[in-house]
Amino acid sequence: MALNGVNLPLAITGQEAVWLKVWTDLGIPADTVRAYFTGPAHLPWHRMLNMDRFQGPLPMSYIEGQARLQQRIVARERELGMRPVLPAFSGHVPPAIRQIYPDAHITRMSSWGGFRDAYRSWFLDPMDPLFAEVQHRFLKEQRRLYGTDHVYGIDPFNEIESPSWEPDYLARVAQCIYGTLTEVEPQATWLQMTWLFYFDSAHWTPERIRAYLRAVPQDRMLLLDYYAEDVELWRRTESFFGQPFLWCYLGNFGGNTMLAGNFHETSRRLEAALDAQSGNSLSGIGATLEAFGVNRFMYEFVLEKAWDTGLTDRAWVDALADSHAGQHNSLLRQAWQTLADSIYVEPARLGQGTLTNARPGLTGTGNWTTNPSVPYDNRLLCRVWGQMVEAGAGQAHRDAYVYDLVNVGRQVLGNHFRTLRDSLTAACRRGDAAGVMRRAAEMSALLDDLERLLSCHRSFLFGRWQQAAEDMGATPDERACFRRNARTLVTTWGERGQSLNDYANRSLAGLTADFYAARWRQLLREVTAGMAAGRPLDEKAFREGILDFEVDWALSGTAAGPLEPRADGYEVARSLWQKYRPAILEGG
Repeated sequence: MALNGVNLPLAITGQEAVWLKVWTDLGIPADTVRAYFTGPAHLPWHRMLNMDRFQGPLPMSYIEGQARLQQRIVARERELGMRPVLPAFSGHVPPAIRQIYPDAHITRMSSWGGFRDAYRSWFLDPMDPLFAEVQHRFLKEQRRLYGTDHVYGIDPFNEIESPSWEPDYLARVAQCIYGTLTEVEPQATWLQMTWLFYFDSAHWTPERIRAYLRAVPQDRMLLLDYYAEDVELWRRTESFFGQPFLWCYLGNFGGNTMLAGNFHETSRRLEAALDAQSGNSLSGIGATLEAFGVNRFMYEFVLEKAWDTGLTDRAWVDALADSHAGQHNSLLRQAWQTLADSIYVEPARLGQGTLTNARPGLTGTGNWTTNPSVPYDNRLLCRVWGQMVEAGAGQAHRDAYVYDLVNVGRQVLGNHFRTLRDSLTAACRRGDAAGVMRRAAEMSALLDDLERLLSCHRSFLFGRWQQAAEDMGATPDERACFRRNARTLVTTWGERGQSLNDYANRSLAGLTADFYAARWRQLLREVTAGMAAGRPLDEKAFREGILDFEVDWALSGTAAGPLEPRADGYEVARSLWQKYRPAILEGG
């Protein structure tokens, strides 16, 4: 972050240790507090007031380990000249607090993400005297553990409804949150993301946004224009009614591995915002990504746009290609220019994924979370992949170059899988048993080839991701708990059949072979057996079976693929490009 100029990093690790101290001091048993927390993978949504308890309780060893880690994080960030953004109280309370303070104004928040009522969160009205008590206790304990740089992230009502939508109520909420913050930290600045204004624009009207934002003194609130590559809220809100903001690039949802990002439009919007800086309240540039390692060059580009590099966009892309090749390489430059001009042309969206990662079916995509649509012809991306392969002939291969080969290749294969599935469906409808068998075999082979390609680079190994989660456990039971939590996040996400299923889908080796391919092969077996027996697919029964498989896989303790690359990425990419080039480019 320091090398990319980041000076205001979010530093919310370790806050559960602070909350444990606050809630136990107020009389709630420690075990009750730990059960109120979710498992580690879902803590971001717990912290944002979306959900409680899911896959908890949180082990004490984890809470203590994260506290020690946070102390190291903030110390290093301060050494590098950064100002860590710490959390503050936004009103989220454990339900057990109602037994100790029965007269406190505590309400149950709206349901979120399709979770059962058992996981709904509880909100303490900021006007209640208990709110100030909790805020003071939290800030003082947090300052004792982690110090302060006087910037605090507070995000009430993220993707949940306010108890009231009256502008006066929203203004009082903001006034009370800010007031309780500055009673302990007089120099405090309140940092808030504005995703809620985008996500729930029906409720967050300009009148309500104005009431909420202007209730905080001028320049003591700093807003994140959270998804500005798609919708620039600063332009719709009179520059957030004068409060300072950061123009932010989001770039990915759920860590989906789709090639997505609007390169030239992001550049244009950033330059326009910077050019208009004297007439708006722009205070900086940021990134609000949901996962690392996805389309990462876009974040490098956005953060460099904060500085006057003197490079045009074209020159910047050429320099990127050369850095990945390790030298000037005309073919790789051409490939990257095509990616920037013709592939990276739309922002990342909620719910993306190649069809390989979707819940299987003869039509559709199984769920809204795996939309495979792309704004380009896959033949064009296949040609780019071919240029990249050719660019590496007879040369040493840098890690970044191999990453590109795997990343672009897995998208090419993923796009082609959709063509094969649609051909399978057409063969089923016309009663072409031989065609069904042929397409089913091709789909199965492609899934194997995709797994082989993904196994060539460390960035695409699910085994490493799962192993890292397990290694955080201090006991066998904790390791198993963390493994289940990690596997749930990228598959069912929540409970059986929830709407967020596959929200965090990712094309990773191990996950592709053990989960995605296994789902699709169940469909292929049903379809081919049905064709042989002259019976149609029982879609309802098939879906129920798939739902059972998903839950069983997420909660199982099985291995999850390689921990280290298994083959030469260049050689595998070259052979697969040669194999699939005729079918994609010529329809053969």
